[in-house]
Amino acid sequence: MRGFRTVRSHAKFPGVYWIESKEGRKLATANLIPGRSVYGEERVEWEGTEYRSWDPYRSKLAAAIIKGMKSMPIREGSRVLYLGAATGTTVSHVSDIVGKMGMIYCVEISPRPMRDLLSLCALRENLSPILADARNPQSYGMLVTGVDVIYQDVAQPDQTEILLRNARVFLSSGGWAVFMLKARSIDVTKDPQEIFRGEVEALREEMEPVEVRVLDPYEKDHAMLLLRKK
Repeated sequence: MRGFRTVRSHAKFPGVYWIESKEGRKLATANLIPGRSVYGEERVEWEGTEYRSWDPYRSKLAAAIIKGMKSMPIREGSRVLYLGAATGTTVSHVSDIVGKMGMIYCVEISPRPMRDLLSLCALRENLSPILADARNPQSYGMLVTGVDVIYQDVAQPDQTEILLRNARVFLSSGGWAVFMLKARSIDVTKDPQEIFRGEVEALREEMEPVEVRVLDPYEKDHAMLLLRKK
């Protein structure tokens, strides 16, 4: 990285870092598989550890952190059910954070991105790929055990109900959900802020809203909802 100077830990979130240079700073995670990039991201070595830059324009979780996310329940040793894993860009950084003692169950419905995801999972032992429809959590219930966090990035009109179905099956009281809500997938005619408010209210009976973070300009018409199961 041009002008690279140092790497510093994020002040709030263990496992998250800042790569600092003359040009500014970039979010990063410590590479679980040194020597390998996942999506062409920059890598730097500092004091014997390799770090991977984390692009907020390609990862909604990175965007939420940069936009001031106050709490992040994903940490070393966490067990995460990841709904909408796609090719694994954000999955790979979550994999870095949870480390070798953690586990991520990666649910993806589409065979094409699953092929790329399988290649990533072959390198990272803390990833378990599951080809399935997140609308039907019972179909993969025998493959998933004891999760602390549900991370969902599923751009469907019923995305809120998908989260609730999975929370009922896999989260105990006090468990966390990191929900990436896409307003335009629900209703293209309404103002996104109105949709965000409506979906938060729809979740309140079963989930306690802890934080809402709008992700513009990194992800247009998206918000990150941090929720805790009642």
